[in-house]
Amino acid sequence: MVHLITVSYSLGLTAIAFLITAWGYKPFIAFLRERQIGKQVSVWEPATHESKTGTPTMGGILALVAIVVLTVAFNLVERYSILLPLGVIVSYGLLGAADDLLTLIGSKHEGIAIAPKFVLLLLLSTLVAILLHFVLGLTSVYLPALGKFDIGHWYLPIAVFILLGSANAVNFADGLDGLAAGLLVFAFLAYGLIAFLQGQLYLVTFCFTIVGALLGFLWFNVYPAEVFMGDTGSLALGATLATVALMTGQWLLLPVVGIVFVGEALSVIIQKAYRFLYNDERLFRMAPIHHHFELSGWSETKVTLRFWILGLLGGLLGIALALV
Repeated sequence: MVHLITVSYSLGLTAIAFLITAWGYKPFIAFLRERQIGKQVSVWEPATHESKTGTPTMGGILALVAIVVLTVAFNLVERYSILLPLGVIVSYGLLGAADDLLTLIGSKHEGIAIAPKFVLLLLLSTLVAILLHFVLGLTSVYLPALGKFDIGHWYLPIAVFILLGSANAVNFADGLDGLAAGLLVFAFLAYGLIAFLQGQLYLVTFCFTIVGALLGFLWFNVYPAEVFMGDTGSLALGATLATVALMTGQWLLLPVVGIVFVGEALSVIIQKAYRFLYNDERLFRMAPIHHHFELSGWSETKVTLRFWILGLLGGLLGIALALV
């Protein structure tokens, strides 16, 4: 009975988060336009994306603020473990915002350089992993059909890798209108249900709150997008997804639930390695792989919808494996 009440409560917060963000984005987009906080299209994107220049970016801020405020107001009392994913949202969001701002005011519109950005992400990920391991006492992994296994201090480097990988993978996927936000909706829904199966009711509410905020953002982010989440949203939500996966212990399912994110990240790694080994030749027309399909003749909406289908299937398979 308590579980059903929690699900009802969580679904109510989903609707509230959606209504707040959907209502708030119109004036927020106008605010961003007035201050010319618009996307600068990279030379590494297809020429068809030039029309996106000037579209308001850093839109993830409003969704993140809604998630934090609603969680503090309705999901914090006697649920203090939720402070960790909240801290992840804020800290990674601030790093992403700094990167977004530099793309707007820097002379080359390139944001934070790769090396210092990686170091900052590594430091944040290490801190989060330490808190997960030593404060929350997490040391285990669940294997489908086999159960829970303690891995001791190996948990630390694995957690750092998962946090780094997830933040960057979501960032790579944030290249088409609605793509990353839609995939995140499916992923957080999946982990919300996995948390429900474990009785981690505060995580259920947290995941569903994120889903509501993302749906409100997605209302304005679907093709043709009126706003982009920017690194502000993608880094924060990618790292938060990893944190939730680690807190459930079902982090081995993250590559399944986030199968498209994994594909996007791998396509970038493979492309770079192939170009290094074969005198700058390309394996894909362009990476991340969503651009490869665009340049192969698929429309942007077709790529997005087909990737959403894969993301939904990955989420369903992840839930199925969690039930084994």
